[in-house]
Amino acid sequence: MIESGVRSWYREPYVWLLISFPLAAVVGGIFTIILAIQSDDGLVVDDYYKNGLAINRTLKRDEVARRHNLSSIIQLESGASHFRIILEADKDFQFPTTLQGHFMNASRDGFDQIIELSQQEKSIYQGLNPDLVRGKWHLLIEAGNWRLLRTLTVP
Repeated sequence: MIESGVRSWYREPYVWLLISFPLAAVVGGIFTIILAIQSDDGLVVDDYYKNGLAINRTLKRDEVARRHNLSSIIQLESGASHFRIILEADKDFQFPTTLQGHFMNASRDGFDQIIELSQQEKSIYQGLNPDLVRGKWHLLIEAGNWRLLRTLTVP
């Protein structure tokens, strides 16, 4: 039988206060695990040593683009079926028949896309319009032994 002045343990606010801290840690841990499993961002490169060795080849490709004074104008419109890249270069530059456009999201690896661009005129290339989410993007334009890297912001 319970005495009249004594309250049960579950009616004491301090007991619930003491229980709430470990319970909040368990719920937060479960939420963190679920979030980590569902959002694999892929930001860490698996073979960083090989990528480090390949940087010299990448820098040589940038140097070739600089030697030919390569630059690009990107015409990318939302809702359009195609986009264009207009290359500008020296007189002696040989324009390739195709280009590859690598659209790389600045923060999420899963959104990256590679688009093949075909030559429409001497220095004008056209490809299918990529489905880009809002944010910052890097566009790597490459063919043969050169490459250009541009930064885009999709509103």
